[in-house]
Amino acid sequence: MEQKAPRRTREKILELSLRLFNEFGEPNITTTIIADEMKISPGNLYYHFRNKDDIVNSIFVTFEEAMSRMLAVPQEVRPTMQDVWRYLHLMFELIWRYRFFYRDLSDLLSRNRTLELHFKEIFGHKIKVVKQLCQGLQADNALAVNAVEIDALSTNMVVTASYWLSYQYVLNPRQYTEQAVVENALASGCYQVLSLMHPYLRGQTLVHFEELTAQYLNKNGTTSADNAISSIQ
Repeated sequence: MEQKAPRRTREKILELSLRLFNEFGEPNITTTIIADEMKISPGNLYYHFRNKDDIVNSIFVTFEEAMSRMLAVPQEVRPTMQDVWRYLHLMFELIWRYRFFYRDLSDLLSRNRTLELHFKEIFGHKIKVVKQLCQGLQADNALAVNAVEIDALSTNMVVTASYWLSYQYVLNPRQYTEQAVVENALASGCYQVLSLMHPYLRGQTLVHFEELTAQYLNKNGTTSADNAISSIQ
């Protein structure tokens, strides 16, 4: 039990730090604040982490591992539009859990070389996965695009997905963490990303997308998170 206690303290520090970074922004949180919230001395905190960047990097390791698993899409199976919608929703949930990385990204990259290098790789991997998806749809004559359009479409989809929640924060900064607002932000993000493909879709894939869209939009033409979520489950 004595051997497990330090590790548990370390885990609690990481969990608390992630919550504080997400709620208040990483630049606004110091190691002193974290220690106070943990009700431990700064010395005890520094026993586990050298400084705040050490905490950030440790959280990033967990995020990067989760993102790598998410981006490891099986290539032998061609996903349906519903599979893509579900996949995007899971991706948005992961981004939401570690949202401070995206909201404070410019500041973090300006002073953290590790994040600078690894985030570039993550974005590159995202674009590669989306490009493979587009090429698969193109091969099935479900997406009418050329190579240049695939490059632009893949980049636009990744940029929209990566910064959609930051955009939602601008729209609803005071209600940003309310459950209904969060659910709508995740669901609307899936719709916005896939809508970029809409002009290029053909055949049954287009029909399937429009069916999912119809489930997502309510009778008044406004977005409905409940409909969108139910359509992907």
